[in-house]
Amino acid sequence: MAFLGLRKWGTPIVKPLWPFLAASTVTLYLVAKAQDSGVRSAEYRNDARNPYTAQIAKETIH
Repeated sequence: MAFLGLRKWGTPIVKPLWPFLAASTVTLYLVAKAQDSGVRSAEYRNDARNPYTAQIAKETIH
C-alpha cells in the first residue's frame, strides 16, 4: 500500500546515473586542465587581457 505515493523502497537515482557522473567528472577535469594550459601558454602569458597575468608573474619569480 502506498501512502501519498511513497513506497517502502526508494527509487534508484545514483546507480543508473553513475556513468554520466563519472564522464562529467572526467570532462570537467580535462576542460580545466586545457584552460589552465591555455592561460599559461607563452602566447597569452603576458597578454593584458589575461586575468591571471599577475599570478603567473608571481609564480615565475620564485
